[in-house]
Amino acid sequence: MSLDMYREIILDHYKNPRNFGELKKPDKKAGKSNAVCGDHIDIALKLDKRGKIVDIKFSGAGCSVSRAGGSILTEIVKGRTVNTIKKYTDKQFMADMDVPITPARKRCALLALETLRQALDIPKKK
Repeated sequence: MSLDMYREIILDHYKNPRNFGELKKPDKKAGKSNAVCGDHIDIALKLDKRGKIVDIKFSGAGCSVSRAGGSILTEIVKGRTVNTIKKYTDKQFMADMDVPITPARKRCALLALETLRQALDIPKKK
């Protein structure tokens, strides 16, 4: 894929984020900021009795990479169980984003995943 295609993916998720907004009466929620750049993401989700994410929303303000990361993450995890997400690593998420991210922007890309872990009380996995 060309660099322009990667940019288009990021811009699409930035301009038209999936699952963006507020979730009424969430079962779990958390907010997290990137102290380096000021990006902030809030995540709220609903779980069924088996621990499956049945709905998830994110909101916040930040750069195109953090917003795209939130959009992509919510698409990936909707329908998955908390037990599956506990095993989900930073490396897997970066691969699932399918967009090359520079080392300087990696923290932006991972902000949504870190916020989701906080909401679910999951320790960080590399």
